[in-house]
Amino acid sequence: MQRDDTLWKSILEDIFEDFLLFFYPDAGSFFDFSKDFEYLDKELEQLFPPEDNSYQTRFVDKLVKVHCQNGDTEWILVHVEVQGYHDPDFGRRMFTYYSRILDKYDKPITAFAIFTESNAAFKPCEYHREFMGTSVLYRYNAFKILEQDEEMLGRSDNPFAIVALTVKAVLKRKCITDDELLSLKIEIAKNLLERKLSKTKIRRLLGFLRLYIRFENRESGVKFEEAVDHLIQENTSMGIEELVKSAFKEEFAIETTENLLRESSFSIEKIARIVGVSPEFVQKLKDEMRHRKPGTRS
Repeated sequence: MQRDDTLWKSILEDIFEDFLLFFYPDAGSFFDFSKDFEYLDKELEQLFPPEDNSYQTRFVDKLVKVHCQNGDTEWILVHVEVQGYHDPDFGRRMFTYYSRILDKYDKPITAFAIFTESNAAFKPCEYHREFMGTSVLYRYNAFKILEQDEEMLGRSDNPFAIVALTVKAVLKRKCITDDELLSLKIEIAKNLLERKLSKTKIRRLLGFLRLYIRFENRESGVKFEEAVDHLIQENTSMGIEELVKSAFKEEFAIETTENLLRESSFSIEKIARIVGVSPEFVQKLKDEMRHRKPGTRS
């Protein structure tokens, strides 16, 4: 779960404008995309700190400041929860976030719950409480990936559709073979490489696809890389080969660095020399690992 957490946090920041446009196609007429998004995740942690190491109560939470076009509202807040398991108190948690965010910022808030688990019956979209004539009803946007139509996602030109397709493929893994999962992963990669996206977005989405869909059989991973290389060769005019290779190198560097931090007593400087990265890169990963729940891996 920890690795999926990191992947989701990264990809949401990488394609956040596309995320908004996926749900609100006319978002460009309301939001000012010429101004940078401001990610307030640290502020969100301060508003809702973990209690007694209860990190299992969350999967991914993000709070983003989004500027608006000229008008009465200068900026609003977008709260995103990615939920990967059944939680009977999820609606209440969403409401608690809303109330604390509103209390701190007093700005308009829109919230999204992205459900990535396989329980078809689990899709809370509101929180309701009532007592002696006093009541509260809080509703938020709920998006369950299990319910999404793969053909429609495949036809969508929005990059977030690739993310949804990737997650949906993982939801199938319990009822399909590794070879079938490999075919699905290759098909998603082909879909991605055929899109007219920036090189950077292709690289980041391919990185998400590579790491999010994992195989039981290591050989399947090798076959996937060979298939991606072949697809790249077929699309040499896209000029993405070096970017894709650099993404793979980055993933390898992260994996190797974390293993050395976990299993050796080498200094940060020595690990940096072994992996071929900067000491700052190693220190950042070390800090991230320190905040993970004990027993989890990236």
